[in-house]
Amino acid sequence: MTPRRPVSRRTVLKGLSTAIALPWLEVMGPVTSWAGETAGTAAAPNRMAFLYVPNGINMADWTPSTEGSDFELPSILRALEPVREDLLVLTGLTADKARANGDGGGDHARALSAFLTGTQPRKTDGADIRAGISVDQVAAARIGHHTRLGSLEIGCERGSMAGNCDSGYSCVYSSTMSWRSATQPLPKEVNPKLVFERLFGSGPDSARQQRDAVRRSVLDFVREDSRDIQRKLSGADVRKLDEYFSSIRDIELRIERAASLPAVARPDMPQPEGPPEAYEDHIRLMCDLLVLAFQADVTRIGTFVLANEGSNRPYPFIGVSEGHHDLSHHGNDQAKKDKIRQINEFHARQFAYLLEKLKGTAEGDGTLLDHSMIVYGSGNSDGNAHNHDDLPVLLAGNAGGTIQTGRHIRYPKETPLNNLWLSLLERVDVAVPFLGDSTGSLTGLRG
Repeated sequence: MTPRRPVSRRTVLKGLSTAIALPWLEVMGPVTSWAGETAGTAAAPNRMAFLYVPNGINMADWTPSTEGSDFELPSILRALEPVREDLLVLTGLTADKARANGDGGGDHARALSAFLTGTQPRKTDGADIRAGISVDQVAAARIGHHTRLGSLEIGCERGSMAGNCDSGYSCVYSSTMSWRSATQPLPKEVNPKLVFERLFGSGPDSARQQRDAVRRSVLDFVREDSRDIQRKLSGADVRKLDEYFSSIRDIELRIERAASLPAVARPDMPQPEGPPEAYEDHIRLMCDLLVLAFQADVTRIGTFVLANEGSNRPYPFIGVSEGHHDLSHHGNDQAKKDKIRQINEFHARQFAYLLEKLKGTAEGDGTLLDHSMIVYGSGNSDGNAHNHDDLPVLLAGNAGGTIQTGRHIRYPKETPLNNLWLSLLERVDVAVPFLGDSTGSLTGLRG
């Protein structure tokens, strides 16, 4: 038997990078309401976005003391007062699959990877990563064909897709929130210039058409090249190759649809040059791009990781020079807890900025926020203890009037976080029997 010649890793990565770089183009189609009524193209669809902050929260300064509509926002959430009536504070939700469950250390990696999946990630720092499909990608698979981009994954802190970052867990787990499948994490884009280009393209229409033609030619080459690779692979590599082929087929279909669709109008804003030096400016620029993506209906689904799990970023611009992760292990030292509160308040101010931008953008019979479900939270509650119950979770927007906001709701202990995700999926007309460790749709959102 003739021995197999080794496959060049560069060849595979070249094809994969082409697939990732290709734009997905599609205009808005007819919209069907959650109640099942056809609304037509003029009706505003519901959107969903998930924002993640790392290392838990100082929960004593997060949780309102009273339930229902008669509650006061604690100090961490005070910046959200202007959008208080558009907000739900949800207490008591649990991410059980972020717990060790016999796997030992690695709470940060599990916290992020299980947040939207409800699935226990495989403990490995090798190539055999495994988690579960995330709620955003369940939605993208069902409704992503209505928009040019099925989903948008952004962040403000780069993360490695390999290596050991947390007690034997691959770095991909602690830097990635979105998973297309159990073995396909979707890396986030942290450069606003590249996000802008992905959303709206760059250059005149003739240049865009020329680039698209070149990309189609490259795809043809990649497909042929993959056939040659297939003859050289065996065993576990077959699964990876199947995933690769699936990505190529998906892109080919999107290119064919794009050929008959007009380009999205470029927004009235200068194209970003790159990540701003100031962290707050970076966050807010990414928020602006997310709002534009929803406003132009380029996508209806987004994830935004403000910082990776276990991030040790300092915050000297608010008077906190120590690393975030180091401070989260405060050991009940009040001075450290006060600094954690300051970081939490900073992040909450950025969330308030996003919500006010959405609320200030008119759409249909209301605003973008009225037609959205924007989640903000963390897969850790107390960062010192690495707890994954009683998580800090906010839900903003009333999803076209199907959510009664302006309340603090307390759920029974151990209520799965993924029950909330099922409820959000229903509001974009995606019905699935379960997701991860869900036990049913979350009750009480309608009031």
